[in-house]
Amino acid sequence: MDCIKVGDIVLHYRARAAANGAATIVFINSLGTDFRIWDAVIAALDADLGVVVYDKRGHGLSSLGQTPYSVADHSGDLAGLLDALGISKAVICGLSVGGQVAQQLYFERPDLVSGLVLCDTAAKIGEPNFWNQRIETIARDGLGSVTDGIMERWFSMDFRASGDPLYTISRAMFERQPVEGYLATCAAIAGFDRRADTASISVPTSVLVGSEDGATPPELVRGFADTIPDSDFRIIEGAGHLPCIETPEPVAAAIAAVVERVTKKEHAQ
Repeated sequence: MDCIKVGDIVLHYRARAAANGAATIVFINSLGTDFRIWDAVIAALDADLGVVVYDKRGHGLSSLGQTPYSVADHSGDLAGLLDALGISKAVICGLSVGGQVAQQLYFERPDLVSGLVLCDTAAKIGEPNFWNQRIETIARDGLGSVTDGIMERWFSMDFRASGDPLYTISRAMFERQPVEGYLATCAAIAGFDRRADTASISVPTSVLVGSEDGATPPELVRGFADTIPDSDFRIIEGAGHLPCIETPEPVAAAIAAVVERVTKKEHAQ
């Protein structure tokens, strides 16, 4: 297992070096998941591409740190990891809160970002009252008390009814996340709002959303994409909030398209 200390946080990560001058893709997982959600997407990518995946603080095997969190805390962790690995100008792919971390990284450390793939996310997700109510419920009753509702947001009805073993282990992954890290990241989402800043994003950007997403619905994500100049907006038919698990191929295709745009931009300079 690869791990590194960034400030007061130990991050669990996995990295594959780029080959033949290819780009590096950095993946940021969503609330209540770990970096394994990206496995099928990575398998569908060009093998020359570099890859970095990691567990956010308070998720997976990474340490908890001081709670509650801000999205800037998560972004700072990622910046520290990339600096330690000697990686800059990467394509950053984030899902849900991971997409918010990607936005924050771009605004704070543009030297680290050559392109963005923002999946099932927005510059603001939900109202503080919604997140505070979820925090209160889970603090009282545990993650298992909300599993069914979360799965309805994460996955399409067809996938939930399919008997696919991936659905079973996704439920287990959610329920086994550290509760304190989950709640602290809920607080981070509640406090995040970069709607005033998205018009300044100037790197090649693709914005994706599952057609059946119950957490960040397509109309929310489309409105977000409309605020980013020259962004490519794609609806992934039949997928819920985690298309990287349910339909990984369209996610990999969107990443490849951003890599191509980044390469063309670099060659034109």
